[in-house]
Amino acid sequence: MTSSPRRNRVTPTGDIVAIPLRGAWLGNRGILHADGEIVRHHASDLWITCALEFRDWRLPQWQPHHFTVLFFHDEAVSLAAGHRPCALCRRGDYNAFRTALAAGTGEDPLSAAQLNRRLHAERIVRGTHRRRLHDEGWADLPPGTFVIHDDAPAVVVADAVVPWTTAGYGRRRSRPSHGLAQTLTPPSTIAALRAGYRPQIDATAQP
Repeated sequence: MTSSPRRNRVTPTGDIVAIPLRGAWLGNRGILHADGEIVRHHASDLWITCALEFRDWRLPQWQPHHFTVLFFHDEAVSLAAGHRPCALCRRGDYNAFRTALAAGTGEDPLSAAQLNRRLHAERIVRGTHRRRLHDEGWADLPPGTFVIHDDAPAVVVADAVVPWTTAGYGRRRSRPSHGLAQTLTPPSTIAALRAGYRPQIDATAQP
């Protein structure tokens, strides 16, 4: 008998759902569970994306006093949800993200705490877990940005947008050439993508 999937997958909107779609990355928002069930949306402004494997560590799932292990389909989904690379298990990616963000905004590189605060303000409405959307020009969106297109999340890849579903990526569609898009990916993360940070995107979304 096939067991039902647990509620530990994260969508591009940041919701935590129970779907069978496999994850390429781990996520951490703190302790969100009790007795094997998700009971809160996040525990703090620390939302990170981790490697599936690091050294010989084994992460306990659903155990008391341990952070809730979440999963993302690909890195573009994790960035859209509002997470950033982990500074421990993904130090190189973390440094690349901070450097690209600084280049994209003209600021000094942010500390981890500063980065967490900024992303938290951009991803959800303060005091809630309701998602914030941002307006960005279609023509200036870098690859890896998630938008709301035809009322559903979709990732920008070259001249196309590819819808994301709970079963994976769907059929590619033409990317609008003008006007404003509603983006899920936070503005600071988009700035890092424009400046050269390249997230992993599942092969099924690629040309």
